[in-house]
Amino acid sequence: MRQLNVSLFIASLVLAVLISHPSFGQSAPPVQADGSRQNNVLTSVPFLLITPQARSGAMGNAGVAVAADANAAAINMAAMAYLKEGSYGFSANYSPWLKNLTQGMSISYLSGYYRLNERNTLAASLRYFAIGEVNFFDQSQQDLGVFNPSELAADVSYARSFGPGFSLGGSLRFIYSNLYSGRFNADGQTGAGKAVAVDVSGLYKTNGYLLGSPVEWSAGINLSNIGTKISYNIGDSPYFLPGNLKLGGAATLIGQESKLIIALDFNKLLVPTQPVYDVNGHIVKGQDPNRSVPAGIFGSFSDAPGGFKEELQEVGVSTGLEFSFKDRFAVRAGYNYQNPNKGNSSYLTLGAGFRYNVLTIDFSYLAGAVNNNPLANTLRFGLQFNFGKRN
Repeated sequence: MRQLNVSLFIASLVLAVLISHPSFGQSAPPVQADGSRQNNVLTSVPFLLITPQARSGAMGNAGVAVAADANAAAINMAAMAYLKEGSYGFSANYSPWLKNLTQGMSISYLSGYYRLNERNTLAASLRYFAIGEVNFFDQSQQDLGVFNPSELAADVSYARSFGPGFSLGGSLRFIYSNLYSGRFNADGQTGAGKAVAVDVSGLYKTNGYLLGSPVEWSAGINLSNIGTKISYNIGDSPYFLPGNLKLGGAATLIGQESKLIIALDFNKLLVPTQPVYDVNGHIVKGQDPNRSVPAGIFGSFSDAPGGFKEELQEVGVSTGLEFSFKDRFAVRAGYNYQNPNKGNSSYLTLGAGFRYNVLTIDFSYLAGAVNNNPLANTLRFGLQFNFGKRN
């Protein structure tokens, strides 16, 4: 039986070379689904780290403490507790992905919500990552055919307010990753990976004044993708989901006809950092990454081979601005920073939004800030339909 060479699927975990570029593996380091390159913090299903909606995408991926819209479950479900009572809506977002490297890869996000009463909100969403056509080869470079891998995550979410300034939210997520199921074998039977995860989020906000103008201060937190490991081969070792801690704050300056939002978020993956191995495969620096999920989460703050300095490098920063006029037009800008040793996925983002009656249209544009950024010129498009009372 010919053995499928899946090292780039699993070792860099997953997707960067799920593309049909003939010289890709020789010309550049592996690119993960979230657009990062060099990184010794490896996870499965990295598409879950992609910001799927256009509004936050235009603000440098910041927004964990920003007022909610129909897409908020993707970044902080707790914020949806403050949508107006009786309101409901749904949204659709779409983005071609890594189009500088391949054709046919995209991420789509569908969501809907209903504000039950003064305190409770329900939501549901579906995230779908299409990888496009992939040419498979065995170890002797014999063509094994073409496959169309895909991944998805389906969520049900709930948020509850505990007064005018504090709310909590949570999501239950089912993850399905079909990379090469039913087509090829490699040291055993392959299958689609399945996992279950949860998000837990919170939001605190208070009103005040800044330079004589009213301002709303807010702080948010989201623990996402905390769940079971995932495996593709029967008997194979499972892999961590991209557990993530997102902390942030925002200031919303309120004028008579306009609002200015300033947001700042910090992100940290809650998975083991890969150690340094010698030529015999023995760990010479760092810690063994083969741990339980709880041990991986708590150990992720102290397991980097480079010590505290490297731990700080694993913290990503997102900052963004949104200026809106008469709650009709909005312009946005942001910047996302990732250390060169931890993915080097830094970029500037721009975007805008327009609302008419129940319809809101958003788009964002990503301009790569580093040379040959695989995410450069990425576009996101979003539609929202909000009914009933609105903020």
